[in-house]
Amino acid sequence: PYRGKRNEPAYVAHTAAKLAEVWGLDTSEVIAVTGANARSVLGLEA
Repeated sequence: PYRGKRNEPAYVAHTAAKLAEVWGLDTSEVIAVTGANARSVLGLEA
């Protein structure tokens, strides 16, 4: 819905909700998985 508009951090919530819909997960699960992936890629795993 935001195609052609400037990307904004506020769109992350929309993206997480869409991923949850596509993957058949709760939004909180998508946030947990993508957060863990980001921490792993950035070397921030504890």
